[in-house]
Amino acid sequence: MTTTNPPPLWQPDRERVARARITKFQAWAAERHGAPADGGYAALHRWSVDRLDTFWQAVTEWFDVGFSTPYARVLGDRSMPGAEWFPGATLNYAQHALRAADTRADEPALLHVDETHEPRPVTWSELRRQVGSLATELRALGVRPGDRVSGYLPNVPQAVVALLATAAVGGVWTSCAPDFGARSVLDRFQQVEPVVLFTVDGYRYGGKEHDRRDTVAELRRELPTLRAVVHIPLLGTEAPEGALDWSALTSADVPPVYEQVAFDHPLWVLYSSGTTGLPKAIVQSQGGILVEHLKQLGLHCDLGPEDRFFWYTSTGWMMWNFLVSGLLTGTTIVLYDGSPGYPDTGAQWRIAERTGATLFGTSAAYVMACRKADVHPARDFDLSKVQCVATTGSPLPPDGFRWLHDEFAANGPERWIASVSGGTDVCSCFAGAVPTLPVHIGELQAPGLGTDLQSWDPSGNPLVDEVGELVVTNPMPSMPIRFWNDPDGSRYHDSYFDTYPGVWRHGDWITVTSRGSVIIHGRSDSTLNRQGVRMGSADIYEAVERLPEIRESLVIGVEQPDGGYWMPLFVHLTPGAVLDEALLKRIKQTIREQLSPRHVPDEVIEVPGVPHTLTGKRIEVPVKRLLQGSPLEKAVNPGSIDNLDLLSFYEELARKRA
Repeated sequence: MTTTNPPPLWQPDRERVARARITKFQAWAAERHGAPADGGYAALHRWSVDRLDTFWQAVTEWFDVGFSTPYARVLGDRSMPGAEWFPGATLNYAQHALRAADTRADEPALLHVDETHEPRPVTWSELRRQVGSLATELRALGVRPGDRVSGYLPNVPQAVVALLATAAVGGVWTSCAPDFGARSVLDRFQQVEPVVLFTVDGYRYGGKEHDRRDTVAELRRELPTLRAVVHIPLLGTEAPEGALDWSALTSADVPPVYEQVAFDHPLWVLYSSGTTGLPKAIVQSQGGILVEHLKQLGLHCDLGPEDRFFWYTSTGWMMWNFLVSGLLTGTTIVLYDGSPGYPDTGAQWRIAERTGATLFGTSAAYVMACRKADVHPARDFDLSKVQCVATTGSPLPPDGFRWLHDEFAANGPERWIASVSGGTDVCSCFAGAVPTLPVHIGELQAPGLGTDLQSWDPSGNPLVDEVGELVVTNPMPSMPIRFWNDPDGSRYHDSYFDTYPGVWRHGDWITVTSRGSVIIHGRSDSTLNRQGVRMGSADIYEAVERLPEIRESLVIGVEQPDGGYWMPLFVHLTPGAVLDEALLKRIKQTIREQLSPRHVPDEVIEVPGVPHTLTGKRIEVPVKRLLQGSPLEKAVNPGSIDNLDLLSFYEELARKRA
């Protein structure tokens, strides 16, 4: 890895640095809490991890976190797992999310957009009224603090209302998107035994209506703990027998009553992808999410009341929860319910234009799809209000950085491009956006405040400018308080702390550069390891998928019974492309020249498609297991895959090679 300092792709000007909220926070924290006044972000970050207690106290004061009962100290037991944050404190997440209703009642809290791309606002006062009404009805249904409330819902305002009403009464929210099949939903919801289910009759996607009433009926049969089902008629159907109607529960004009709960009281349950077994049911706390998201959104994303925050997501992905938390900073959030590419690939940019989004968030895959489809966002849409284009889901390749930068630079001012990386496990970012730092091609700007992110070798030694394991050496407030149905904590411990005791190992290969930026190389649990040299799959994808003939690729490293190593590259071609000798040669030459001869695969194999998790991530480990001879039912949890039929190709290939 090079240690040179190439010129940045983007550099914030002095005015932007001066007005950034993180700059003002640093000056305030220097005066009040002894943070360094000079040295910029690097000095502030060092202080935030060296003085962890002081930093998080400063965050709660800066954002005026309302503790109904004061905390005894910031951090009690600081061991991992098991760190105890703000013991003694009580508060309520929903109360903070709706604070802006006091001063901005008639301004939009939500902008709802469907495939017509016409925004429909929900004001702060209307959002608070609906939450108050629904919270009252939940209490009347017997929902008590700690009870689980579930949603089988698309990204619509009703989902936000249901989450906030659940949090207001101290319930525990959990959701799945309605494109999940019944088995996928049950794998998740049966673990947590919800007492209420909010559900739609169907959804619209790609210009078509998708009826989900049969799936809902199956969920009702298979979730015996349900006391109530609430019907939201998105397609206009009548409520089924025994179900309550959404409008009846949200029609009253009553203010919300907020249950004051302990800082570590559960807020929601998120789920891992569950590709090789039941999804992990990850429990995060009201207080931990509140302070982590205030820091991440209010400082790193630089969001405030004048902003409009759009991120393309579904309710089955942690980015939806992160998006909803934009309300904590008084920001208007944009909810898009529909296909990311309907009626054309430029759909997400059109939504940004029509909603006046200031922070536009999407996936790296969408950026690369726009590049291949010859979409010109800044030329064809009025994106003058967009201040930041952010990506996550997978590493944004260098070509993605260049394309985004060039598209905006050719049609007006450059834009801040923020590639971020975190995980469902913490519902936040380990590294990414910093509005006061330069952006370098292919790199995340820096680790987040309060996050002691490092790259370690197998012996636990920190690495700089070398590939190592992503570790976090101090606790973060949004780390899980536990997994559901993990009474002794063994599954939680084994997921993150079995490699380096007391240190969070996330399962990614990263490089921390000598200038403090971060490069993500892919998952370390699907490591490519040739002759003892570890390689990141993301690097290979970035190189190969530059070729116009390659729609998507998947590389797997398979240890052979005889001690050998087989590294095939699977390619899904664009329509009309042919994997002939000329293309094979170009693929191998591209990898050799842009990476190294060691990265060149043993075989290049055309496939009908690349399988993904339900949240759109390529699955490497289950395919590797199939290629090692595991039967399909043991290699993968069928309910976790977007297209199970694709796996039969890999299973058949393994059979032929056996």
